[in-house]
Amino acid sequence: MHRITFITLSLLLVVSILTGCQSQPSSVPSGAAATVQPARKLILATTTSTYDSGLLDAILPDFTRKTGIQVDVVAVGTGQALKLGQAKDADVLLVHARDREEKFVAEGYAPFRKDVMYNDFVILGPREDPAGIRGMKDAAAAFKKIAEARAPFISRGDESGTHMKEKAIWEKAGITPQGDWYMSAGQGMGAVLTMANEEQAYTLSDRATYLARRQNLDLDILVEGDPILFNQYGVLPVTQDQAHQDTFAAAMAFVEWITSPETQRQIAQFGRDQYGQQLFHPNATPGAGE
Repeated sequence: MHRITFITLSLLLVVSILTGCQSQPSSVPSGAAATVQPARKLILATTTSTYDSGLLDAILPDFTRKTGIQVDVVAVGTGQALKLGQAKDADVLLVHARDREEKFVAEGYAPFRKDVMYNDFVILGPREDPAGIRGMKDAAAAFKKIAEARAPFISRGDESGTHMKEKAIWEKAGITPQGDWYMSAGQGMGAVLTMANEEQAYTLSDRATYLARRQNLDLDILVEGDPILFNQYGVLPVTQDQAHQDTFAAAMAFVEWITSPETQRQIAQFGRDQYGQQLFHPNATPGAGE
């Protein structure tokens, strides 16, 4: 099975150099910076959830097949992905923290953002549920009960979109979590799920990564359905200087592709066969511009 290239941060500079040395692809989607031939390689900085869930493995080969552009993926938290974009160490971002994304655009690091898809966050915990939150519909109230019980809780602690959402729920609950019951992992979603499983702790997860890994977990979805748990993903092409318009053209080709009706159908189908349910819900408006 084709496997996307996963680049660690330590290799990012090398890849950035190689990106500028590639020849041009034979075709790109119409309307995607048509006056400039796009670069042959593109660096996508994205959340660990899109990588750990298997979505990118499922859909990215279609983009390369249609455009000739190879996508190298850097899977990090949203906060780190935005920093990579600011430094122009990534060419396009697929992230999930809308306030931060809109600030990124306002500061000139991207010309626009577009919705791509959504799913939701869920509060996971051990089946014994020592804090007694199973079936609650108020995420903040559930977090309050976890804190009152001093039940183990694993936080992403990495300024990812998931971590930002977790902090927003704690703020709504009026609690600053601290103490030996609250553990900050500084890791991606897959690693945090493993830690929460080992510690039989509570955690906040995007639904897609949990479903992709649940066969190896003794953790249940205990709280879901609160509107605060909504999880929107957006795509942002990184603004480039005049010398790197070929890279920007490749990024725009990616935006046009991922928001196209055909790719949106692929996103909608992902997970149905393997996991028995849809993991992401597409909601893009087609086209590369605002």
